[in-house]
Amino acid sequence: MRIVIAEDQVLLRDGLVRLLESAGHIVVAQVGDARVLVEEVNRHRPDLVIADVRMPPTYTDDGARAAVYLRDRFPQLAVLVLSQAIDPTLVADLAGGRVTAFGYLLKDRVLDTAVFLDDIETVGSGGTVIDPAVLDGHAELAVLTDREVEVLGRVASGRSNAGIAADLVISKRTVEAHLRSIVDKLGLEAGPEDNQRVLAVLTWFAGRVQPEIPGGRS
Repeated sequence: MRIVIAEDQVLLRDGLVRLLESAGHIVVAQVGDARVLVEEVNRHRPDLVIADVRMPPTYTDDGARAAVYLRDRFPQLAVLVLSQAIDPTLVADLAGGRVTAFGYLLKDRVLDTAVFLDDIETVGSGGTVIDPAVLDGHAELAVLTDREVEVLGRVASGRSNAGIAADLVISKRTVEAHLRSIVDKLGLEAGPEDNQRVLAVLTWFAGRVQPEIPGGRS
């Protein structure tokens, strides 16, 4: 993939470049400013952007706002956001009504480079990766059981049905039953399974978070 990295911490940015290039990706630009991020995406039209939330020029949520703008301007652009904060409201705003080709990871919880590279591949190929910590305890829908919340959280983090079954030590058939129940309880229309999964995650966010981003996130 052709990737643009936006991260103002030089050591972290250089580490990302080395990691991605060692995995066969092409880093077409690396920047430390949200305004320059927009310029470089316009110039290079990459497949994926990896962006920090808190960046110059104001060191508040400039990176997040740039990501929202870029996802609106380039609907096919995959975006992976790195943050230091558990913030479901910010995730909802960044998703902008669609969670395809979108990721939100907490910097402090990226502990395995192989898993991180897998997450990049998932987002770059149109999938969704959201750290479950963003959802746990912040987005429970009263109509869902605790187990259904666990299943939906793993859907949001990009896990397949087989992966969810392994995580929760249940059968794949049980996972499928939980997903059918979630779709029914959330009042989603019948359709392709992947679409239902995305709709379920979007409904999750829409039901439990506010629509606007206050300033000053990290």
